[in-house]
Amino acid sequence: MLMTSVHFLFVIFIVMLSLVMLLIIAVLIYNFIKYKESLRMTYWSDTINKKISEVIVYWDEKISDDKQFTLLSRNAPFRNLFLQKLVDSEKKFSGGAKDKIRDLFNKYNLKNEALKKLSQKKPHLIAGGITELTVMDAKDSIPRIASFLSHPSPQVYQEAQYAMVRFKGFEGLHFLDSFTSRISEWQQLRLLLSIFSIPDNAEAAIESWLDNDNDSVVIFTLKLIKKFQLLSFYTKIIELMNRDSISVRVKAVRVLMSLENPGTVAYLSSIYDAQPEDVKIEILKVTRFSKDQCCTDLLKRELSDDVSSGIKVNAAQALYELGHQQYLLALARDEASSEDLIQIVKYALQEKVC
Repeated sequence: MLMTSVHFLFVIFIVMLSLVMLLIIAVLIYNFIKYKESLRMTYWSDTINKKISEVIVYWDEKISDDKQFTLLSRNAPFRNLFLQKLVDSEKKFSGGAKDKIRDLFNKYNLKNEALKKLSQKKPHLIAGGITELTVMDAKDSIPRIASFLSHPSPQVYQEAQYAMVRFKGFEGLHFLDSFTSRISEWQQLRLLLSIFSIPDNAEAAIESWLDNDNDSVVIFTLKLIKKFQLLSFYTKIIELMNRDSISVRVKAVRVLMSLENPGTVAYLSSIYDAQPEDVKIEILKVTRFSKDQCCTDLLKRELSDDVSSGIKVNAAQALYELGHQQYLLALARDEASSEDLIQIVKYALQEKVC
């Protein structure tokens, strides 16, 4: 009986030892494969970087074909890395260097690698393919990219939107006609930076976007109007001050001031009392730089009335910018002024509060 138990324990020991050895061997094999893969990727990266540098440095000279590079370019993983390197490099250069990078993209037909990603199911792969086609200026891919404007993934449809604007300028914005999701601040900035002119026939489209139920579409359109100083929309923007959205009203106030109509401050002062606090604060902020004295009485009233500290601070700062430092000094020295008001006034006067 004892011999049987010892034999059983010995068998268990051998089995466990074998499993440990197999695990060690598997780990060693895995690490060796990863090491070889790392070496290969390093070699490929160096080879690709050398090729890109070569075409940029000697861009005006004819470069003989590299048979080794041509052979590597038939390998799918190498082609994907090559495409990634080209996209990264394109962002760092301008002028002729960009053209040479795109020449490599076309010469080795890497567009196929990007197009393959558009057939994938994972959003990040589709978005990556759209980005690659956009950066490489593959305009013949516009119809395919346009099909992703209604994709459920924000990552995908945002890249498709950006691609449309990069390729087509203002005309690429027509997805706004029926867009119902929120346009993020970052996406709005990307789109704005990609638009360099407004066509003569754009008025109808812009007006329809200002009437859109999607607040982010309206806000983006206001930014577009501000960027290109589209003065003809001044009256239309005033109508937005009746909109329910506070964020739209706040943006409308900023854009109205940027259009530099001499009657803007008087108009904003006239609607001030009917606005929610966030809009009131925005109106007070823009009056600081208006140099228009018509709002002085309103600003002084907002210091004396029982209003929030945020409004008082902005009213005091606006009075200071409009040249009413003596009035503020008198308030700060008035014994009847509350401690809170004195501190606010001193802050506006840029004095240290003890």
